[in-house]
Amino acid sequence: PRDVLLSHAALQVGRGLGFGLHETLDQIGAVGGPLLVAAVLKVGYGFRGGFLALGIPAAIGLGVLGLAQWLYPSPRDFEPEPEMTSAKGLPRVFWLYLLAAACVAMGFADFPLIAFHLQRQSGSDGAGIPLLYALAMGVDALAALGCGWLFDRVGLWSLLGAVAVSAGFAPLAFSGTYALTVLGMVLWGIGLGAQESIMKAAVAGMVAPETRGFAFGLFTSVYGLAWFVGSALMGVLYDFSLTGLVLFSVVTQGLGAAILLALVSRRQAEVG
Repeated sequence: PRDVLLSHAALQVGRGLGFGLHETLDQIGAVGGPLLVAAVLKVGYGFRGGFLALGIPAAIGLGVLGLAQWLYPSPRDFEPEPEMTSAKGLPRVFWLYLLAAACVAMGFADFPLIAFHLQRQSGSDGAGIPLLYALAMGVDALAALGCGWLFDRVGLWSLLGAVAVSAGFAPLAFSGTYALTVLGMVLWGIGLGAQESIMKAAVAGMVAPETRGFAFGLFTSVYGLAWFVGSALMGVLYDFSLTGLVLFSVVTQGLGAAILLALVSRRQAEVG
């Protein structure tokens, strides 16, 4: 439901920028919340005080949501006219796009696996691992904005570029060399930022407003399931062959990029 609401409201600034801004603000909150709890713990109010402090931004968020509902009771009104002539079913381009997104998700390693590898390789207390994650989250926030801005100008080419770039994270993040690992986490952050912003924004332009709720629900379900299956397979591969894990990640993401390239080329041919 959140993504459906965003797909309507983001038209005021551009869908790509709207979804990108949402992801950036999400990351600010994801960093700010733990810092707030850490500050409360530091001054001695314990976890009870920390959870009470988190109630403040939560209440503000609910208040803003209620205000938005009161001011804009029908978010679909942001769209001056239907983007598609028929709301029956989902178009073929959506299903192909869903397949591409599933491939990208399947090859995108979750951070706990990367963190486990870093801890195993370093043999230290792992104090630097949270810093690498913080770096990736910062890159995520910036990439979401940048990719969103590009999406409003070049469309799916921006997503294709982000996927192609981030597909190289696995050989670097699992290399065992710190400098390469840092670069790998930067690429990982770019990929995550694109997936959490413009990958969703593209869905809104493919389906009619009347079927957008189902489309986003289906997209998120398939994307999440593909990420789960891919993460499980990479966890198994890690115990047998690190090279196999890296190849699996690169190949599946590369397959997703190839499908995206085919979609972009086809749509350009149709416009031409």
